Amino acid sequence: MNNMNLIPLFPEIFLLLAICAILLIDMFLPDSKRNVTYALSIIAVTICGVLTVAFADTVKSEYVSNNMFVSDPMSVLLKLFSYIAVGVTLIYSRQYVSDRAMTNTHLGGEYYVLALFALLGQMVMISGNNFLVIYLGLELMSLSLYALVALRRNHTASTEAAMKYFILGALASGFMLYGISMLYGATGSLQLSEVVKVTATATANKTILVFGIVFLVAGLAFKLGVVPFHMWVPDVYHGAPTAVTLLLGGAPKLAAFAITFRLLVEGLFPLAVDWQQMLVVLAVLSMAIGNLTAIAQTNLKRMLAYSTISQMGFMLLGLLSGVANGDSSLAVDAYSSSMFYSITYVLTTLGTFGVIMLLARSGFEAENLEDLKGLNKRSPWFAFVMLLLMFSLAGIPPMMGFYAKLSVLEAVLSTDKLWLAIVAVLFSLIGTFYYLRVVKLMYFDEPLDHSPIVASPDMRMVLSVNGLLVLVLGIMPGSLMTACVNAISNTLKY
Repeated sequence: MNNMNLIPLFPEIFLLLAICAILLIDMFLPDSKRNVTYALSIIAVTICGVLTVAFADTVKSEYVSNNMFVSDPMSVLLKLFSYIAVGVTLIYSRQYVSDRAMTNTHLGGEYYVLALFALLGQMVMISGNNFLVIYLGLELMSLSLYALVALRRNHTASTEAAMKYFILGALASGFMLYGISMLYGATGSLQLSEVVKVTATATANKTILVFGIVFLVAGLAFKLGVVPFHMWVPDVYHGAPTAVTLLLGGAPKLAAFAITFRLLVEGLFPLAVDWQQMLVVLAVLSMAIGNLTAIAQTNLKRMLAYSTISQMGFMLLGLLSGVANGDSSLAVDAYSSSMFYSITYVLTTLGTFGVIMLLARSGFEAENLEDLKGLNKRSPWFAFVMLLLMFSLAGIPPMMGFYAKLSVLEAVLSTDKLWLAIVAVLFSLIGTFYYLRVVKLMYFDEPLDHSPIVASPDMRMVLSVNGLLVLVLGIMPGSLMTACVNAISNTLKY
């Protein structure tokens, strides 16, 4: 491979230059012209998608910068959905951030610039082929998100959430760096391809490797928001502005899946026996605590936070199942089911928080369950969209979420871990309660608020497409699942 070939880096280079240009342009814009920053951000994300498709090779992997950066089929697919997630988030949040003066004279267009910086960090994470490159991408994303959570400086809840997120995030980063340093000491390399060769020969000190994996998995667990490293999720989801909550709960989950796959499967596969058992514990605890605690929530954002914890636990089942499969085709199916589940979760989360921001208005946050009462009488169409999204999160056919859960359960059953599949199904059934509770409030309760639902045409259109997409991909999931299978297969060269 030609390491001097910078073509695979074009999307990242363009986005960095675009962010700098947008930041400079925004400095000279009055409040009344802040939509220019929004439009430029949407254009930048769109061009990144075009560049990724134009210069990507969907069959083979291309390594650049001394093999520290890779453009492979998996990274291309995940980046495309990251662009979609961030672009849709910006569309949903435009009116929200304007109503709350998050783009006024004191703040300017920092919301959009920081969102793009977070996207750039995710792109680096997804394509990182080196421990430090992945870590740099992770920190770029994390620091941008810390700042976004604290964007409303005079808002007590946001400031408190940002402090918790920053302190715990710094702790998790320390865990990850310490794990990386131990793995580097044992293998003598930071390149994932070199690390996997050394660990396969069993020449490295096994004790140091295992301790390194423990700290590495702890850092990854924090970024995924799984138990017992989940403490920040409900508080940050609740305290952050809803637009920022969506930036936290959407595209970053795709990047988190990517680095988990790269570090554990591509870099540390010979030690799978050690980290697989950790993932089993993380997955089961996350499904248990996430689903059980969500039932007791009255705040919608906290309920969705605990839902995220359980959903990420379910996603881990696919990753750990791929390890247990000796058959390479079964392993690809398991990894691709996990990837498909991550994409499903992100698409559904986008729509869910989109509805929440649709109901919110200046001086009012639609973040309690009772705020959804009687939504069917206020807006039958968007009540139906929310119903589709809740059914998908619950895994009810024919929604996209049902097929995602089914594919993961098939991967688990192929490993002969029947008990793990039963546990997953039981906790999914428990989780169905709080999703259906939302549907009950929308359709069977009287509305507490009779004010009209006002939204821009672009938000109404995108939110409608978002909801219908969850239904269509549930009925016809073959194309997306095939894309995931091909991406994983070509990336692993099976």
